[in-house]
Amino acid sequence: MEASGLHNTPHGEYVFTTHFWGPVSNFGIPIAAIADLKKDPELISGPMTLALTLYSFVFMRYALAVTPKNYLLFGCHVVNSSAQLGQGYRWLMHHYYGGSSASAEVKK
Repeated sequence: MEASGLHNTPHGEYVFTTHFWGPVSNFGIPIAAIADLKKDPELISGPMTLALTLYSFVFMRYALAVTPKNYLLFGCHVVNSSAQLGQGYRWLMHHYYGGSSASAEVKK
């Protein structure tokens, strides 16, 4: 099938829009956050994690407010907010609930 023929199908039209490519490229953020779940919590930035969590909550709402609803963007931000909440939990445990002293003992 030629590229011009693909563009004329209902799925092809969707693939050639920003409703598809925006969320696909945006999935790099939650993929990186999920990959970082195994790294040392000392490397986590609390303010950045909070900003990315709030960003995802705002854009979850936006994805459902636009016409037509962008469920791919919504899904991307659900995954990202979940990953960022996990990172935020790790950051809080490390900095405020004894995680840094426990990891310092393990390093000795």
